[in-house]
Amino acid sequence: MSRVMLALELFRSVPRYAAARAITAAGGVPGLLVGPLAPVRLTTRNEPVVRRAGWAELKVHLSGICGSDLGAVTGTTSLYFAGVSSMPCVPGHEIVGTLTQDCEDLPAGTRVVVDPVLACAARGLDACEQCAAGHTNRCDRVSVGHLRPGLQTGYCASTGGGWGERLVVHRSQLHVVPETLSDTRAVLVEPLACAVRLASQARVEEGQTVLVSGAGAVGLFATLAIRQLTPAGRIVVVAKHSAQAALARRFGATDVVQPAEALRGVRRLTQALTVQTRLPGIASRMDQEYLLGGVDVAVDAVGSASSLDMALRTTRAGGRVVLSGMPATGADLSPAWFRELELVGTYASAGDAFPTALRLAQEAPLGDGVGGEGDVLGAVYPLHRWREALPPPPSPGRLAPVRVPFAPRQGGGGGAGADARAGGRRGWPARG
Repeated sequence: MSRVMLALELFRSVPRYAAARAITAAGGVPGLLVGPLAPVRLTTRNEPVVRRAGWAELKVHLSGICGSDLGAVTGTTSLYFAGVSSMPCVPGHEIVGTLTQDCEDLPAGTRVVVDPVLACAARGLDACEQCAAGHTNRCDRVSVGHLRPGLQTGYCASTGGGWGERLVVHRSQLHVVPETLSDTRAVLVEPLACAVRLASQARVEEGQTVLVSGAGAVGLFATLAIRQLTPAGRIVVVAKHSAQAALARRFGATDVVQPAEALRGVRRLTQALTVQTRLPGIASRMDQEYLLGGVDVAVDAVGSASSLDMALRTTRAGGRVVLSGMPATGADLSPAWFRELELVGTYASAGDAFPTALRLAQEAPLGDGVGGEGDVLGAVYPLHRWREALPPPPSPGRLAPVRVPFAPRQGGGGGAGADARAGGRRGWPARG
């Protein structure tokens, strides 16, 4: 007999999706985006079960809220992904938890983080060409096998996700968490692993100058990984807020610039030439500048048209632009053609990214608690306070935490939860 659990459930609703997308495009109405028009609900549902070898149940301690999760809730995720997801599903792919059952060589009670990609091994299939080469993040079989379609845990109706009390996981997805690593750091391992993959894809050479366009979680972790794992020289980060700028410098940035001054700042730092696109006597909102010269490698860490546009317009001829944030439509790709830029995508993680990320999570200056000054992790929310945890972007002058997680088994009041290893304080602060 199936057991029930509490979970946040993302469900398919064309009217709600269209309404959320329209509201987001118009600038957002906070109460609607996380209220009556959101295609997400708090519900009790049967716990997921996969009765096959190599699968086990995982009790969730903490699960992060990623930008891709927010994109699904607010209707901004591209329809490109509709065929590799299944609903209703429980979101949440940044997960630390404890096995409640033995999972091959891992006994019940083992604390793990989850590589969310549902590749061939998890689907009970012989390895495709990509998986056989170790590129599980490029798996060609994420829509077939004994599981329903789902590129990752959190987007698959068969497995559940981190925004529920429990989910099921395959042994190929699991990485053991050292006893010395708190839950509040372990929940950051998956996004750190993505940053490790980004640093590999960026292929930065000795002394090269790198631009990171955006200083949210993706941009900050990209800065950390590029500084720690590559021979980069100057790292220039585009950041809106002073606290983001401070974190960027702590993570290895040599220079931080405001978005409005980014192009001019890069021009000064790289001694590039500026080209004006304005036509004489014609005023236009399309007036722009771009550089002849610029950085060697640029990372779009936001996925917005303006962020990608900045990366394209500030990269030298023959340079590399890394797409890390989920790309939006509307960017002008003329620079990629005219300057022979190399556009490189980076998605999820593969190879030794998780072991490297576990090391970074132990050693990096991520802060020692939750919600305090200098802490990367913000307030921890129980599921019933999900409307507080999924707000719109902060207004100018304010700074959202780098990451805000759910504690699905936490009761009311935003307390520290049951696991003492979480490392937080009683009464973890609520945001705002």
